[in-house]
Amino acid sequence: MKKIIVTGGSGFIGTNLVNFLLKKKFFVVNLDKLTYSSNKYKNILRNKKNYKLIKVDLINKNKLIGIIKRYKPKAIFNLAAETHVDRSIDGPANFIHTNINGTFSLLEALRFLQKKKINPKLIHISTDEVFGDIKKNIRSNEDHKYEPSSPYSASKASADHLVKSYIRTYKIKAVISNCSNNYGPYQFPEKLIPKMISNIFNNKELPIYSKGENSREWIHVEDHCEALFMLYLKGKSGESYNVGSGINLRNIDLVKKILKVCKNMKIKIGNKTKIKFVKDRPGHDFRYALDNKKIFRQLKWKPKKKFDAGLKETISWYLNNKKFLNNIAKKSYEKRLGLKV
Repeated sequence: MKKIIVTGGSGFIGTNLVNFLLKKKFFVVNLDKLTYSSNKYKNILRNKKNYKLIKVDLINKNKLIGIIKRYKPKAIFNLAAETHVDRSIDGPANFIHTNINGTFSLLEALRFLQKKKINPKLIHISTDEVFGDIKKNIRSNEDHKYEPSSPYSASKASADHLVKSYIRTYKIKAVISNCSNNYGPYQFPEKLIPKMISNIFNNKELPIYSKGENSREWIHVEDHCEALFMLYLKGKSGESYNVGSGINLRNIDLVKKILKVCKNMKIKIGNKTKIKFVKDRPGHDFRYALDNKKIFRQLKWKPKKKFDAGLKETISWYLNNKKFLNNIAKKSYEKRLGLKV
């Protein structure tokens, strides 16, 4: 049975990727620090035969070396990251620790293990936010200049540059993916879509930054997992690949769409569940948009999930898995963050 390591496999995308790989009959080793946003919800796909969870901070290079030597994985998907922009505004230190220093530690472990003839392929998962604010009518391709705006996106950009340097200098076998906003099951409710769903379920206001005109590109997490698997199979070492759907929505239009879908599903909309515009976050990028032609053309990957269908499926999942939301302490996501300047 082929072995795969997923760092951050208890996060949102990580949880879905682990499930995807288990279905593909891989032995999956999940390395996770198990922070506030880690998924503790029962997952029936995971079993002792082909899944192993190891609590570890990526900064611990020696422990990483030991784990990789023991399991000798075919690939490592690096998803371990702090991801919430508002939290990075309030406290950048955790983002520097995990996203930069953690990636550096992983790269150093791989550099050391090359000498032992252990050379797994690294798939480093990044974000479209490294490209910064994208002007209307253009989309950022893989050669677009990095212009990160927040401590979060700057930390991810730094990690990308480290990976690229280790590929060139030390011949580490690695590819980088830059993905757009994900949605789907198991997402922590500090993010926009699950937060709106949770607030609708609990008859609460629907807060939107500024006037809600900021535009984001959305991809279902299952499509993202398919793309990551394709990068493992066919991605060329040293290359970066944009993973996007081409579907952009203004935040206000997205929230209205969520409300409409909920109404059509006969989900009760309480009298307090109304859109409320709130103070914008500092340095808020207006638009992200990826040019995804490279992965379409070279790897023959395209997203399968239509957005409206995927959104309905996502709302249904949260409706049928209310314990997921109920098991999360409300204080960990209800308080407004990102106002400290």
